[in-house]
Amino acid sequence: MSPRDVGTGLFGRTTTNCGTSGPASCHNTTIQTNLCCFEAPGGLLVQTQFWDTNPSTGPLNSWTIHGLWPGDCDLTYDTSCDPSRDYTDITGLLDNAGQQSLVSYMDTYWVPNSGTPESFWEHEWSTHGTCYSTLQPSCITGYTTGEEAVIFFERAVALFQTLPTYTWLANAGITPSSTATFTLSSLTNALTTASGGYTPALYCDSSHVLYQIYWYFNLKGSLIDGQFVPISAPRAGSCPSSGIHYPPKS
Repeated sequence: MSPRDVGTGLFGRTTTNCGTSGPASCHNTTIQTNLCCFEAPGGLLVQTQFWDTNPSTGPLNSWTIHGLWPGDCDLTYDTSCDPSRDYTDITGLLDNAGQQSLVSYMDTYWVPNSGTPESFWEHEWSTHGTCYSTLQPSCITGYTTGEEAVIFFERAVALFQTLPTYTWLANAGITPSSTATFTLSSLTNALTTASGGYTPALYCDSSHVLYQIYWYFNLKGSLIDGQFVPISAPRAGSCPSSGIHYPPKS
């Protein structure tokens, strides 16, 4: 999982002049003033995935998308940064952009364990998507209303598709079980090896049931057409060292 581009913008045509030769977010040594080309303050990106089993959501052989969050470099978060862009009817927004196939994919892989997918998508956009400095409307030439939200969902899905958590665990012999338990080291070692050396953070509930994973990135350039730079989790999740349950979906 080396630094890479995972797709570019609206219909694949929205691009910037930012490039990827500058410093990665959270790694600058001087103050960056062009925040259309440098993600700040939310330069510690987190691609979050769910493993929902009660109730079960998504395919039996895949984790699902929670979001793509721009966390601050000091491990804090800004949220709900621009209520004026709290778009509703994300489905309609994507459909109008010609992204029916993206909506279909999200209906399968970006689903909540309560409420509707639409309300979940609206929440993820308004809470997290509006906080990207590189997705400000002023950063997009020839901007049309909602274009930045379309880009957000495109990029979040494209990044998720490079992180097949279920498959990486299964390839190491770790599959959901109603009876077996797992150690944290066996889970993280499998994922670190498969990802090319980057360790995610695993989250368990109070019963030691694994339910969420955080994959961390910095960003070179703009979220619109920049490059995700994978890094190991800067802090551990909530899972214990042993006795972790990874139950099957029903």
